[in-house]
Amino acid sequence: MSDAVTTQHTTAHPAVPDAVTGRPDRMRLHVVLPSEAGTMPAPELVRLAREAEELGYAGVWLPDHLLPPGPYGRPPEGYGGVYEALTTLAFLAAATERLTLGTSVLIAPLREPLLLARQSATLARLSGGRFVLGVGVGWQPYEFAAAGVGFGDRGARTDRTLRLVRHLHTGAGGPYDDGQVAFDGRAVFAPVPREPVPFLIGGNSDAALRRAAEFGGHWQGVGLTPGQFAERAAELARRAASRGTRVTAGTRIGWDGPDRTVADVAAEVADWEAAGAADLGVWFGSADAGFADRMRALAERTGVTGGRVAR
Repeated sequence: MSDAVTTQHTTAHPAVPDAVTGRPDRMRLHVVLPSEAGTMPAPELVRLAREAEELGYAGVWLPDHLLPPGPYGRPPEGYGGVYEALTTLAFLAAATERLTLGTSVLIAPLREPLLLARQSATLARLSGGRFVLGVGVGWQPYEFAAAGVGFGDRGARTDRTLRLVRHLHTGAGGPYDDGQVAFDGRAVFAPVPREPVPFLIGGNSDAALRRAAEFGGHWQGVGLTPGQFAERAAELARRAASRGTRVTAGTRIGWDGPDRTVADVAAEVADWEAAGAADLGVWFGSADAGFADRMRALAERTGVTGGRVAR
């Protein structure tokens, strides 16, 4: 849910249906679903996803934490991801028709690579090609220690994972050996998606930009001002051009309380579009504290149609 810098490096994501009627040069607006409370019934996520689709948003996204050292809840103190993201997105795929479904973002080095390749290919098939695998390297050492995974080489593990997923999603087989996963020519992978599952790379570092430029697809900046985002996006554009890949750039924001009006948030949306964001994801707070009301208000204020803002 994120992405865009300059028009020449922006491409409509294959997971964003072209049946969408919004102007193609306007920013896509997405919803980051609430997944911070274990008491929230799963059907509430279905209701919110369906309403987001009806309102005209481009996609819905879920965060990921396997075993955080603190409670789930409102960021930055709390963690998101009560409902495991891939399982939940499969659930939502059956309840929606047009929305992009993605992770924002999944901690790739904590996932077994072969299983992640199979899960993402299956999600692509079940959703009709609407799934985007958003990944990051992680930042919480506790989760890595609890999982018995080294924290220091998480970037290298992420690279190997993405290369394996892309290898298998293109229908390639063995022999294959990346020092982490190895198999010979007998290996069979299925289902092979019609198109390789697109990646969204989260993070602001040079390594994240290098990764996004290598694999193409999408990049999601985190916690940047619009000016900082524009600088990082310009660097990404240079890197992508040198590799001959196409990458869009975007970010995500939050609106979770009465301290800001819909006019304030709509102005922030306009600022991000002016900074070159092709995609913007919005988290509207907890499900039981006005999430749906704020989601409706922003849709009306921005005139979101076919996934894109209209005013």
